[in-house]
Amino acid sequence: MASTKPLAEIGKKKKKKKPQKKTKNPGKAKKKNQSEPQVKKSGSDKIKELEEELKKTPYNKRTQHHIGLIKAKLAMLKEKELQRGKGGGKTEGYAVRRSGDATVIMVGFPSAGKSSLLNQLTNANSPVGDYEFTTLSVVPGLLHYKQAKIQILDVPGIVRGAASGRGRGKEVLSVMQNADLAMIVVDTLRPNAYPVILKEIREANLRLNKEKPDVKIKKTVKDGIRIGKTVHLPELKDETIKAICKEMGISNAEILIRSQINADDFIDVLEGNKKYIPAITILNKIDLVSPERLEEIKKEIRPDIMISAKNGTGTEELKELIFQRLGFIRIWCKEVGKPADMTEPLILREKDTIEIMCRKLHKDFVTKFRFARVWGPSAKFDGQVLMLKHKLKDNDTVELHIR
Repeated sequence: MASTKPLAEIGKKKKKKKPQKKTKNPGKAKKKNQSEPQVKKSGSDKIKELEEELKKTPYNKRTQHHIGLIKAKLAMLKEKELQRGKGGGKTEGYAVRRSGDATVIMVGFPSAGKSSLLNQLTNANSPVGDYEFTTLSVVPGLLHYKQAKIQILDVPGIVRGAASGRGRGKEVLSVMQNADLAMIVVDTLRPNAYPVILKEIREANLRLNKEKPDVKIKKTVKDGIRIGKTVHLPELKDETIKAICKEMGISNAEILIRSQINADDFIDVLEGNKKYIPAITILNKIDLVSPERLEEIKKEIRPDIMISAKNGTGTEELKELIFQRLGFIRIWCKEVGKPADMTEPLILREKDTIEIMCRKLHKDFVTKFRFARVWGPSAKFDGQVLMLKHKLKDNDTVELHIR
């Protein structure tokens, strides 16, 4: 039978079609020139990057502004991470009932000798051992010194990463928020723990041996950032202040600065969640190293006092130091027409006034107050008549006249 194909097509070879490569997901095949999507960095990754940049950047006049901005970004990222962490399950904290005239907390690495020190200072019976994590909960003790009653708390040892929750560190450091004084205990066998402890305490929003900066910030609706200063700020320029405010979401505000501050201090003020408390750095176990090594460690961490809790060396001097750092003053109360009670004083703080004394004795004493007679260091003469705003001093005798 004759072929029905046209003559032009007869004799031509058929071209084989090349098989198309199959893709696993045909509908999602990538174009050749399409770039790979970038992986979004997590908050913790960004924090690490900024911290590395801070380490590498030398601090000088030229880098002040840049470093201030990095620190502001870090503060914001850490706050976001903290808020994100709060969304998790409940965490069991340490319930501590305050007692006495003040509360002191001892902080340190495990096996730094905190329990031995607590037993030397107070009537507590805190477990002591030559192994780590002897103390697993808060152990309170009461120190009686110069008629003052001082609560001292022995908390579990903290470790690196405590502020972010490692080893129940958050719960331990949260106890410090209600303390009047912190005692940082460092043992001579691990002096390198000291900077780690300070870093964890700072990360927990605590500021040691610093006064709260005298900075007033009033947010406004227009006119941008306006800055007033009563002191010279060599470490903080106006442009840095404005840039930090912008980074932290403040576009309009009136700022008045009355104390020497740097970028860190200003960021702390903006965050408004910092606790300022005095602290004592204690170097313990001085009997376990040579005199030469002890001098080296002393230069390295510059402790306020060196002790041996096990032998009791330096513990009496420590009691006096605690009393001084708490700023206690003893006030002797006197009733009208009767001799002063010199057996048990009222414990107040330095710069406390007669008004504060009245509030501590009874809630109605301020409204019913007429005047007070004062004998002692704060009075110009015995029995001087003084009013509510008068500042008292240690060993004053006060006779209140109430309606």
